[in-house]
Amino acid sequence: MFLTEKQLAVLNFIRDFIRDRGIAPTLEEMSEYFGVSKITVYEHVNALEKKGALKKTRNMARSITLTPPVPERGTRTLPVRGRIAAGAAIEAIEVEESFGFDDLAAPGEDCFMLAVEGNSMIQAHICPGDLVIVKPTRDASNGDIVVAMLPDEASGGLKATLKRFFREGDRVRLQPENDSLEPIWTRSVQIQGKVVGVVRTRI
Repeated sequence: MFLTEKQLAVLNFIRDFIRDRGIAPTLEEMSEYFGVSKITVYEHVNALEKKGALKKTRNMARSITLTPPVPERGTRTLPVRGRIAAGAAIEAIEVEESFGFDDLAAPGEDCFMLAVEGNSMIQAHICPGDLVIVKPTRDASNGDIVVAMLPDEASGGLKATLKRFFREGDRVRLQPENDSLEPIWTRSVQIQGKVVGVVRTRI
């Protein structure tokens, strides 16, 4: 299933809450945790239910249950073009693979997917083994999670990394979502695309 970054965060919270306490969280508990209104949480939960990630009973507290993903036939296929580092940059190599999935991106958008390696984006709920859905673009706004290409002095080519993009003066800060890691500062970077969704292949 295709989940946005916020939907994945809500799903992970529900999963961890049920695992730790044996009961599902209420909308109020989720809104307090995320610092948003109950209406916002309700919308995310509804979206997750429509996508088949969970089930809930109307007008009942703590009625959320998680559902396992069910393979669907006739789904849309997007290319998996290799692996993207979420730690140190790695050599960008394209491979001929594909991932069949329905409603991953709007019709006509030339999106692709990358399998994540490393843990530098874990606080953005992007974990090793996840697939990020990337919309090709050469431009990025501050705060976007991007596929960035950096010069590789060893090979003379380029290496790819997944980070949040921030332009600061004449430099770019590529910020990891992991408090234990330092940002990458550079004056030479090429943006290949920005992340528009995350697919978790296992929970």
